Amino acid sequence: MESSQFNVLFRSAAIQGRVIQALLMREILTRFGRHNIGFLWLFVEPMLFTTGVTILWTVTKAVHGSTLPIVAFALTGYSSVLLWRNMPSRCIGAVEPNLSLMYHRNVRVLDVFLARLLLEAGGATISFVVLSLFYIYIGWLEPPVDVLTVAKGWLMLAWFGASLAMLLGALGEKHEVIERLWHPVAYIAFPLSGAAFMVDSLPAAAQQYILYVPMVNGVELVREGYFGDKVHVHYDLPYMVAFCMALSLLALAQVTVISREITPE
Repeated sequence: MESSQFNVLFRSAAIQGRVIQALLMREILTRFGRHNIGFLWLFVEPMLFTTGVTILWTVTKAVHGSTLPIVAFALTGYSSVLLWRNMPSRCIGAVEPNLSLMYHRNVRVLDVFLARLLLEAGGATISFVVLSLFYIYIGWLEPPVDVLTVAKGWLMLAWFGASLAMLLGALGEKHEVIERLWHPVAYIAFPLSGAAFMVDSLPAAAQQYILYVPMVNGVELVREGYFGDKVHVHYDLPYMVAFCMALSLLALAQVTVISREITPE
């Protein structure tokens, strides 16, 4: 009996994997086409954004509240922002262009969201890794002190971004105002996300409150992995895990609701 259940689960997972793979290819062709550099724009675009911000911060000698090189600070900060901020933009309004696919019983709203999230997370991650390796090669950046800690912080930021994206994507199907509100909210959230400051540079009274912003914990964790003892970081990992878990459950509940309500075209 257990073997039979395992086989059914394995077949279901295999089907799910093929569905998401097909949706990924469809998204890549739809977004980037076959012309110029095609799907390479997936990570070239965030690389250009991050490089532009790095150059701007370097030229203006931006103050970031630490003794870290501005290149290293900009890379770890702005790459993190691109990871969580772009995900909701891709999920809001994602269902309508894919309504015709919903005729296939194996294609669900969750699959559409997952395909877009994997694509966005993959692009941001490749950009971050490639720029890190390039800056290390030319001497602008020291290798990370603890790669596993960097990966842990990066995954936490990805989890937060994916949960938020699915929630807003689901709510956006019921309320058009979500799409209009997200863009200004995303810009307002940028200065609070920890990308442009270290928590340790803030007044002691403000440090405990800024850690209630989930992204700050993830960015601090990434920087701890990158710079080790060179920085004094502050983060509350159990809080971020609990926040992301609650956000994920709420998002999945909303995705289930809209899945029942949509009508394929």
